[in-house]
Amino acid sequence: MSQRIPDEARLPELTLRGVILGAVITLLFTASNVYLGLKVGLTFASAIPAAVISMAVLRRVAGANKLENNMVQTQASAAGTLSAIIFVLPGLLMIGYWQGFPFWQTTAICAIGGILGVLYTIPLRRVMVVQSDLPYPEGIAAAEILDVGSRAADEPGTRDSQRGSEPGAREIALGGIVAAAFSIASGGLRVLADSISVWFSAGRAAFQLATGFSLALVGAGYLVGIVGGLAILIGTLIAWGVAVPWLTSITPLEAGQSLADAGMALWSEKVRFIGAGTIGIAAVWTLATLFKPMLIGIRTSIGAMRGEQGAFRDQVRTERDLPAAIILALTGVLLVLLTLVFAVFLHGAAPQLAGAAFWTLTLGSVLFAGIFGFLIAAACGYMAGLVGSSSSPISGIGIVGVILVSLLLLGFTALSDAFEALDPEVARMLPTALALFVTSVILAVAAISNDNLQDLKTGYLVGATPWRQQVALIIGCLVGAMVIPPVLSLLYNAYGFAGAMPREGMDPGQALGAPQASLMTAIVRGVFAHDLEWAMILIGLGIGAALIVVDELLRKRGGTARLPVLAVGIGIYLPPSINMPLVIGALLGWLIERRLRARARARGEALERVAERPRRRGVLLASGLIVGESLVGVLLAGIIGLSGAPAPLALVGAGFADVAKWLGLVVFVLVCVGFYRRVLGSSAN
Repeated sequence: MSQRIPDEARLPELTLRGVILGAVITLLFTASNVYLGLKVGLTFASAIPAAVISMAVLRRVAGANKLENNMVQTQASAAGTLSAIIFVLPGLLMIGYWQGFPFWQTTAICAIGGILGVLYTIPLRRVMVVQSDLPYPEGIAAAEILDVGSRAADEPGTRDSQRGSEPGAREIALGGIVAAAFSIASGGLRVLADSISVWFSAGRAAFQLATGFSLALVGAGYLVGIVGGLAILIGTLIAWGVAVPWLTSITPLEAGQSLADAGMALWSEKVRFIGAGTIGIAAVWTLATLFKPMLIGIRTSIGAMRGEQGAFRDQVRTERDLPAAIILALTGVLLVLLTLVFAVFLHGAAPQLAGAAFWTLTLGSVLFAGIFGFLIAAACGYMAGLVGSSSSPISGIGIVGVILVSLLLLGFTALSDAFEALDPEVARMLPTALALFVTSVILAVAAISNDNLQDLKTGYLVGATPWRQQVALIIGCLVGAMVIPPVLSLLYNAYGFAGAMPREGMDPGQALGAPQASLMTAIVRGVFAHDLEWAMILIGLGIGAALIVVDELLRKRGGTARLPVLAVGIGIYLPPSINMPLVIGALLGWLIERRLRARARARGEALERVAERPRRRGVLLASGLIVGESLVGVLLAGIIGLSGAPAPLALVGAGFADVAKWLGLVVFVLVCVGFYRRVLGSSAN
């Protein structure tokens, strides 16, 4: 593990140059993430590439250290997560409520939701970071990168003296170069595919065997471990071994529809709601199990304010969170500002809405966003700790939120006659628009919560000062919030969104799909039209409840066997192109661990003695895989955005796709085998 800066050390952390560098990286990564999220429905975690860039820049400046680099990556990490708000906001254009992205409303929603996400997770730091055994894969990887980079820059003599005996920067570099080369060949040159799938049928039931070739996800899976990996595999089998075959067997094909198209459509339109139901009940159960620890964390934080834990200045440096008085004051101010934002939104939508109904909707929306956002913060922090920020299903949380807020608004419209006085078109559109607007706040809270605890884990491992990290994240939220609206407007006016084109005569084939926003919009419309896939959601709830019972039985039996229900829901909700690389990485880690145990028995030595160096090498190589692919993802996003072409670097055409799939599979397998051999080779001497 990384070397921790001692509590008594006083090194520069939150510096002006670091804040400026973090703001520049935030701008770059936010723009890239917004484009990728609208194009393919995925964003990348920006903390690790931000750490690499920060080290490359600040190592040329006197006095730079890994705590300062940690602050830069903490600030810039807000870009990779706050941009998840694009999973909802484009829906306001798709329903015709907005004709563009109002700068101040969009900025306010992003900033307020993001900062609330930071504040809500501060009381959970001790319980879920310091005292928890959650793996936090990206947090650990970032800490390793900061540690190795710091030693490489500041202690070159140590690196030389330990050459051949201690894995270090060369392992991260090796993993990064391999992942970068693969990503350029697949995402840029297109000579390798990024996934492969094979469809076959048994009677009328359709089955798919598929995997993506993301080496970053393999690295994340390695860090997640076998328990989380097997849970994701179980979810994948439920979706693609049971649900999709069953639905395809009872659903006739449409005219001209292929088996693969039918299977994917049924998964997208029905099976994902099973995953959403499983994630929903797992999130509720997680909140229930964390309720007591959360209260302890909150009480500890408030106790520090009252002097029960000693004054802020008397606390150990690495235990100083933002004081509870500041947290409560900022939260109150933000909720007041949120009330103003919702009031402006509602008044613009329906200026003739009666006073009582107006304030009921306004304050009810704020209350729901505030309370539900706090509960979701804990669940998202737990999920990020379990499977990593990149794999945490933030859009799944959005689904739970949008269903709940839509049901509340549906009940209000049924009980209130205030909508009868409105124009019929306004009365029809207003509940849908308000549901999406409220959900956007919840999603911003969830996204930053998903990231904050991961960053605080990194800070805990390297010995950072928590309150300074929390300030850095707030700065990142403010910078990212100001970048998102103009980027959204630029992309909308350049390409348009599926179902929402800014001008006549634009090519719909070039429109950005915004898949999550389309799904959220479909859910809201389904609730108000009374045709939502409730059966699938209830099936997911039932599956989740049964799995919770199994997990509790395993827990009571003791041992390491567990069944994380959230991870199972992730396996159902996310496509196999994302799930399977995670599973493969987890299996690689398990196979390596088995081999190390066998070596220890054969040599008659303690496992820790035999496995220490290989385990460290595995973490560093896995971190390198994440770094390499993430950096290339930023580079390719910028090239695609500047060129306006979907594949500006492609060397081959669509006719090469079948060959690229098998070439990609061969190279992917070779890299995984090489990873296995490289890690085990470190203990051969």
